Amino acid sequence: MSHWSYATATDERLAAINAELAKGDTLDVIKWAYQTFGDELIYSCSFGAEAMVLIDMISGVKKDASIIFLDTHLHFQETYDLIEKVRTRYPHLRITVKEPKLSLAEQAAAYGEELWKSQPDLCCQLRKVEPMDQALRGATAWMSGLRREQSHTRAHVQFVNRDEKFESLKICPLIHWKSEEIWQYIRAFELPYNELHDRHYPSIGCAPCTRAVAPGEDPRAGRWAGHAGKTECGLHVAK
Repeated sequence: MSHWSYATATDERLAAINAELAKGDTLDVIKWAYQTFGDELIYSCSFGAEAMVLIDMISGVKKDASIIFLDTHLHFQETYDLIEKVRTRYPHLRITVKEPKLSLAEQAAAYGEELWKSQPDLCCQLRKVEPMDQALRGATAWMSGLRREQSHTRAHVQFVNRDEKFESLKICPLIHWKSEEIWQYIRAFELPYNELHDRHYPSIGCAPCTRAVAPGEDPRAGRWAGHAGKTECGLHVAK
């Protein structure tokens, strides 16, 4: 469907489309993405606060959009509960749960108990990155709720990005949004959201690797606490 691909996304072409999209707003980026890629576009959703905004906007553009959730089998119950609320509110969305090849018991047998403590990067690779790679096979592009203010590793994300890790294109409509704008939207449209956000969990991942943050702490300080230097699961890190 699309004349865009990983191979044809040159630096010059990306610069041109990002400059054009910068003239519009978030909804324009989402519309461009679905007009350009159609069913070749997948939204990889963590069901965090940003995801609720994107889901609501996406549903107005393509009500049967394809959404994947990487179920590591280690998420909080509150996350699973939210997914069911989203299914109810947006019944036409095609939400697919993608699971790792190994069960937790099989992973423990192969690599040791609680791999997330001893080798968190390997655990993320097995339970998130590899399933994502499988989910994106056949897809030209995927969408993400990355925002520039979230961390220094995301400060230069564009609307349309060449994704070296998965050899695809990554669309990020929310790059300029601030945290307060995300929450203003959620409250204005009375969107469901993860209850953990009300208990000082601004960024939510797997339960063993996520803690609440104290006032004044970096919003992502609760992710992989105790593992110096680890700030990403690997989905948004180049090869």
